[in-house]
Amino acid sequence: MQSLDFKNQDSGYYKKFKSFFLSLIKNKWALGSLIWLLIIINVAIFASQIVPHDPNRNNIMERVAPPLATDKDGNIKYIIGSDALGRDALSRLIYGTQVSLVVGFAAVFIGGFIGILFGIYAGYYGKWIDDIVMRLADIQLAFPFILLAILFLVVLGEGLINLILVLGIGQWVTYARIARAQTIAQKEKEYIEAAKALGVSDFSIMFGSILPNIFAPLIVIASFNIASVILAEAALSFLGLGVPPQVPTWGAMLAESRDHIFARRWWLPFFPGMAILLTVLAFNIIGDWLRDYLDPRLKEVE
Repeated sequence: MQSLDFKNQDSGYYKKFKSFFLSLIKNKWALGSLIWLLIIINVAIFASQIVPHDPNRNNIMERVAPPLATDKDGNIKYIIGSDALGRDALSRLIYGTQVSLVVGFAAVFIGGFIGILFGIYAGYYGKWIDDIVMRLADIQLAFPFILLAILFLVVLGEGLINLILVLGIGQWVTYARIARAQTIAQKEKEYIEAAKALGVSDFSIMFGSILPNIFAPLIVIASFNIASVILAEAALSFLGLGVPPQVPTWGAMLAESRDHIFARRWWLPFFPGMAILLTVLAFNIIGDWLRDYLDPRLKEVE
């Protein structure tokens, strides 16, 4: 009877997981970034259970309370202070995590799906399909993305779904260009010629053979794009063009605190700004590590 001792296997999932884990442990910055991302993901998931106050409950009598502000009994009421309307800043910060992560992951998924689909078809078939896809990409790249997003949001109106769609459609060009270039390189290889000789359908070749072999660089790009989408969402929310005003977001918190920066109420912009900074930095560090880990040339050097 064949042994099920995975530790004695020289290949397979155990070896891949071991290599992945050891590489992560060696890179302290990547490990710390992953821990931070796991923390904020759990904060977003369990936001309703851990918020100390209603994020939209106003209390004008306790407006712009400083961090560690206490009530009349001496108990800490606002851990990181309150805003200009007396709303708990920590509660709003926690709920803002949900918006940033949902927009980041959803927009990248939409942009990645569209871009990979178009890129693989353009690279595999070439000719007029390639021309149409690439010209559409050139047209979109001719416009500054943030201005294009503002234009669409003004026309479509505010809302989480509209924001995700606008940011998602804005990301497809990057994936399409990479998928197209990688597909052109892969379709000339012998395993593709063998699959065609065996009568394998084009769809199976594109998404069953080519896609798994070009997925690594696309994953790396996705990790970087999540960071850029979170920044774009914060910028649009800062301008009042993201989600409705009653929905707490990190960008909206910065916008609401801009009049208090010179009034020495540092905590109002500091905490949402740090949340954006640390989250974007974490995704970028993870992207750098994934790029190094998935690059076979670097593995050969090691």
